[in-house]
Amino acid sequence: MNTTDIVTVTNLSKEYGDFTAVKGISFSILRGEIFGFLGPNGAGKTTTINMMIGLARPTSGTILIDGFDAVKKVKKAQSIMGIVPDESNLYDEMDGFDNLCFCGSLYGMRKDEREKRAKELLEEFDLIKAGKRPFKAYSKGMRRKLTIAAGIIHEPEILFLDEPTTGIDVESARQIRQLLLNLKQRGTTIFITTHYIEDAQRICDRIAIIVGGNIVANGTVPELMESVSHGHSIQLAADKDLEPLAEELQAHFDGCIVKTGTDHTVTLISKEQIALSPVLQYLDSRGISVYEAKELRPSLEDVFVKVTGIEAIELKKEKDKGGMLK
Repeated sequence: MNTTDIVTVTNLSKEYGDFTAVKGISFSILRGEIFGFLGPNGAGKTTTINMMIGLARPTSGTILIDGFDAVKKVKKAQSIMGIVPDESNLYDEMDGFDNLCFCGSLYGMRKDEREKRAKELLEEFDLIKAGKRPFKAYSKGMRRKLTIAAGIIHEPEILFLDEPTTGIDVESARQIRQLLLNLKQRGTTIFITTHYIEDAQRICDRIAIIVGGNIVANGTVPELMESVSHGHSIQLAADKDLEPLAEELQAHFDGCIVKTGTDHTVTLISKEQIALSPVLQYLDSRGISVYEAKELRPSLEDVFVKVTGIEAIELKKEKDKGGMLK
């Protein structure tokens, strides 16, 4: 195993009778990075995570976590993990402090050690005031934060999170993203599933997209976005309709494809870098003033649409409902 890899998954498969949920997938996770797993409902994400954390046994393939065979030596691999399920596994009647201390005891932490760590986490996660309230009285965002705190009380080397920002308010989601970035800065490796593509684009170093049990794309965010790029694009917004000039523009700027919009915009697409100054000068000579110019870059959503075949409009509908990419 490469010493920079903390996780190496090779030819991993899981069958349930005649159904194959995961089909010989392979990927690795670098030590200290945030690795994102994206895919539509039923793609195999949860099955994969369950195999990695020891809750499901693979039909075939291998999982190495920090050099340990996570299939044959489950307990050894689990000893360096923190696990945050999509549904909280904490106790409703216990307060935040006692929940954290109880979780610490399960990991074999001494009483003074776990109490000190629990206080630190309540402060870091902005839960001091809620520390003595029963867990059932917490808001969704607070419940999520305490569940993550419980998952890292023993300071694991790698943290597994399933849908960490689903169903919570915007401010809590922002806080959780920042908490995860802080954990990364302290050296924790993080494996995250999310159905919010924006979250993945903001915090993940690398991403794998899984569809129908197969990984169809894998790489850094810039690498994935470059894979759907058709070259360089600039979009200009002007004070007049540019439709009558489209053919003339395309003929004048050889190698560019010109597309006009209904809102007085024009987009120039080229395999080569497009120099903005000549375009502005040309339009000015035609009596057209440009008040905005920007370079267009592909988004992670563009990548997802391309590799999964899910249209952007359908993706947005499902995302608004919270159901597509769980």
